[in-house]
Amino acid sequence: MLGWYTENISTYAKGVDGLFALIFWITIVAFILVMLTLILFLILYRHRSGHKAEYIEGSTKLEIIWTTATTVIVFGLALLSFPQWNKLKSPAENPDYTVQVRGEQFNWYFIYPGPDNEIGTEDDLEFENEMNVPVDKVIQLYLTSKDVIHSFFVPQLRLKQDVLPNRIIDFTKFRAQKIGKYEIPCAELCGFGHATMIGSLNVLSQEDYDSWVAENWQPQE
Repeated sequence: MLGWYTENISTYAKGVDGLFALIFWITIVAFILVMLTLILFLILYRHRSGHKAEYIEGSTKLEIIWTTATTVIVFGLALLSFPQWNKLKSPAENPDYTVQVRGEQFNWYFIYPGPDNEIGTEDDLEFENEMNVPVDKVIQLYLTSKDVIHSFFVPQLRLKQDVLPNRIIDFTKFRAQKIGKYEIPCAELCGFGHATMIGSLNVLSQEDYDSWVAENWQPQE
């Protein structure tokens, strides 16, 4: 595997890394073949005294071979990526927790449902640039934006999703498998403060998460 990858903390990151590595090596092989062919042609068809240049208008056979080969590679990659795409871009059937994420110049806002477990009611709590989740639990996100297009990005999760104004995107989910603190930068140029739009994902043990919940939600009377 390639050594420059960021840390992998999600259940589906290994599949994403595998597809990336496959595409990377296909590109490297194609690049080397093109460069070697270019060097060979430079040597074979270099300027020489008394040698008349030959003009080749094209080869239908070579064009068919090249087009067919690239088409097979593209469709092959599409078939290989389809199962992984379904894992990434489908709503969770039985999520353990739900969080609404709102992008707004130039902060992330995370809305948690209160004791009634419904988003959009009076007992919801909103946190700026801080998302706390328990480790090894399925988290369903509902992404939206108040103003312009933002992009919710957690490199360690291999999760990146554009966030659109006046639209709820409900097919983004994750399960973090390692306790820690991870950055959530905006990956879409969204204005003069774009570089400062960085939140944090805090993956906690279940005990620490329960304590955090107890501190922030008062029992209903």
